[in-house]
Amino acid sequence: MKAEWEKKSSNHGILTVEVDEERLNRALDQAFHKVVKKVTVPGFRKGKVPRIIFESRFGVESLYQEAVDLLLPEAYDEAVKSTGIVPVDRPEIDVEQLEKGKPFIFKATVTVKPDVELGEYVGVTVEKKEFPVTDKDVENELLARRERVATIETLEGPDASVENGDITRIDFEGFLNGEPFEGGKGENHELTIGSGAFIPGFEEKLIGMKPGEEKEITVTFPESYHSEELAGKEAVFKVKIREIRRKNLPELDDEFAKDVSEFETLEEFKADIREKLLKRAKESEEDALKDQVVEKVTAQAKIDLPEVMIREEAHHMVHEFEDTLRAQGLTLDLYFQYTGLNEEAMMDQYMESAEKRVRSSLVLEAIAEKEGIEPTEEEMNREIDELAKLYRTTREELMPQLEKFGSLPVIRNRLRIRKTVDWLLEKAHVVEKEKSEEKESSGENEAEENIR
Repeated sequence: MKAEWEKKSSNHGILTVEVDEERLNRALDQAFHKVVKKVTVPGFRKGKVPRIIFESRFGVESLYQEAVDLLLPEAYDEAVKSTGIVPVDRPEIDVEQLEKGKPFIFKATVTVKPDVELGEYVGVTVEKKEFPVTDKDVENELLARRERVATIETLEGPDASVENGDITRIDFEGFLNGEPFEGGKGENHELTIGSGAFIPGFEEKLIGMKPGEEKEITVTFPESYHSEELAGKEAVFKVKIREIRRKNLPELDDEFAKDVSEFETLEEFKADIREKLLKRAKESEEDALKDQVVEKVTAQAKIDLPEVMIREEAHHMVHEFEDTLRAQGLTLDLYFQYTGLNEEAMMDQYMESAEKRVRSSLVLEAIAEKEGIEPTEEEMNREIDELAKLYRTTREELMPQLEKFGSLPVIRNRLRIRKTVDWLLEKAHVVEKEKSEEKESSGENEAEENIR
């Protein structure tokens, strides 16, 4: 087989493939054995028609489409490997020659991974951002721990009334100009007061209501509300409180520390929380530096990015979001019903972020290739061990699955990108915010002097 790649632009080209006649004949033989089972010829049992009779009656051309379907995919894959191109979309196929006794020739118009023209990427200047840990942060973490072990009681009696933070069950129905509107009705709906789950003003107006009480409240939908029919409109909701539940938080003392941690005193527990928050802040600081490095080296590179790559990434981002919803017990269909979106509209919203992702990924791959950055086998093994822990299995049990589904190259590339970002940060000039501002000011003054 012969394959020739003719580049037309940075991300398009023509792949010409010539398959020898012997291989075409084998494909025609396979096609005949498949097609003959479906035809009926008087005097012959189905599937037993001789080849010469079949071709005289139906013509060899009747086997061409089946032969192409058998031959073309594997011939295309072989041609892609032999030429070293990296397609990013399905090819457009044009059959140039298909005759018995002659080579099979086809041309594929292919969109490929684009060339990357790198700019400066060694020694870029990035600004260190601080992520301070305050007493308030420690208090918030303690509150979160208290809420996890809080008990919940149902409030009853004449003194029971809704307060901020209460978990309520309500019936509601909304009206515009006295008429109910679609999606404005719910029964036995759970609503935490202060969560912001409903439109602004709704939850606050439930405060003070008692179990069994009914009330009409008036609210205005935001101008930016997803439904054009409701955006900016004033609505009246009939609301009934079915149930009020309240969290009882444990006392913040040594006993609480003993119950939720390995520490004997509250002060020891607070110190541990602060230490963990400081570690998290340090990680956030490094992540922010990495983000800046990637953003800067990407901005200095030139890429003619195919739209198909951006749309594919946007599609991937939608399904990442779907996984997040699923972890919360929700579905994408339910989200679409609530927001009025569909998958195409959601992909459109992700297009800008998807373009940034694809662009930065291509730049980092190009830098890794230029600098010879590759993960070691030890690093690969560590990464697979981490995955095994995540899936509660062992590396030995996980490996066959990773090999079966072709996941190892994906893991290797992910590590390669991660190492490249680390390498870029090592080479970068990290400056404090004040120094960065002084540098910018100095640059402006120098520019003014040059103008003068």
